[in-house]
Amino acid sequence: MTPVSRQAATSQVSRQAARLVAGSPAIAEAHFRAEALPYHPRLRPDGWLNLGTAENRLVQDLHTEPPRPLTARDTRYAPLYGTPELRAHLARHLTAPGERPVDPEDLVVVAGATAALDVVATVLCDPGEAIVVPTPCYGAFDTDLGGRSGARLLLAPPDGEDGHGLSVRAVDRTLAEARRDGVEVRAVALASPANPTGEVHPPARLRELTEVAAHHGVDVVADEIYAGSVFGPRPFTSLRTVAGHARVHTVWGFAKDFGLPGFKAGVLHTTDPETRAAARALAYFAPVSTHTQAHLATLLADPARVHAFLAENSRRLGASYARAAALLDAFGIPYAPAQAGCSIWADLGDRLPRPGFAGERALWRETLDRTHVSILPGEAFHAPRPGWFRVCHSLDAALVEEALTRLGRLLSEKGAHRDDARHHTGPARPLV
Repeated sequence: MTPVSRQAATSQVSRQAARLVAGSPAIAEAHFRAEALPYHPRLRPDGWLNLGTAENRLVQDLHTEPPRPLTARDTRYAPLYGTPELRAHLARHLTAPGERPVDPEDLVVVAGATAALDVVATVLCDPGEAIVVPTPCYGAFDTDLGGRSGARLLLAPPDGEDGHGLSVRAVDRTLAEARRDGVEVRAVALASPANPTGEVHPPARLRELTEVAAHHGVDVVADEIYAGSVFGPRPFTSLRTVAGHARVHTVWGFAKDFGLPGFKAGVLHTTDPETRAAARALAYFAPVSTHTQAHLATLLADPARVHAFLAENSRRLGASYARAAALLDAFGIPYAPAQAGCSIWADLGDRLPRPGFAGERALWRETLDRTHVSILPGEAFHAPRPGWFRVCHSLDAALVEEALTRLGRLLSEKGAHRDDARHHTGPARPLV
């Protein structure tokens, strides 16, 4: 009998590979489209402006230290879950004032926060098991948490009275419904501070979330990539400091707070011995180069310098947010006030050309085609209602002004297209 080849039967690649290709995040696709032909006021005045990627380009000039010279030690094998030197500096950096010090042995360093999320999801979940995610949520969670692990996300949209804030009631309800339906849930995952809304979650609400997770017997995974990018009055609280009886795993990286996304360095913190051992094993597939780790250890070596750097980062992010918010105000575009991060959650619901997420996609395509400005639609973040867009502002002020002026002119030209019956189910356009 002649065997039937995979190509003849289906495809050259595995089903998992095909699923990963099909599930490529809209965030990544929009980023590379916008970056291919960038705007220049003289050389390419009709070029693209990328307000879709949350990349902190405000602090590049603060990296004044010369690259660390390459040493023989930097070229050799090191523990694949992070060098002792970097983990020691990271432990000090991640320890909140007045809290129990982070143990370097509880840290697993991998190639970016994305890899850390992938690792912890793969450790916790077998294919088909679930992770509850309050929405709106970071748009790449689908891939980061489910792409390789095979976990599926159960969305927990906020209750009406919570606006865009973290709804612990919704998480509790979703967990209870999953248990009733026989779905095996292994964790709750969230971004803290929130992405895309920029909310800094109150400590009491985070504590309540860990209590709900403990009650249901599930872990909590917190993506804390914006921990050092808070510019509002409420300070950041790490989930690990309010864990109570819950098993909490936190993720952080250098991409946002230090503006170093290209370094691809992230860290998973977990105090659970089994999770830590499994995460160390999976770090084999996503190590950070020893030379990069040496440079990052040098970056963190002086706590006073790190403190000054992060203070300036927060100041610049706050000023950038204020400028962008003022431009949105000038064009009559409502938004949810942010306290952290690189973006604004803007409401274009009354500009949709037709109802529903089909209308949101149509407006997104029109914005891309007519203004060459990339912003990301709320559907990519599992927004509970159409019309919300994430608008990033953490780049040169002149570029943000050019992009928002183009966007504002397009929306002014289109005029307001309001239909509360189609776009709102509660109070009109909740902004908090």
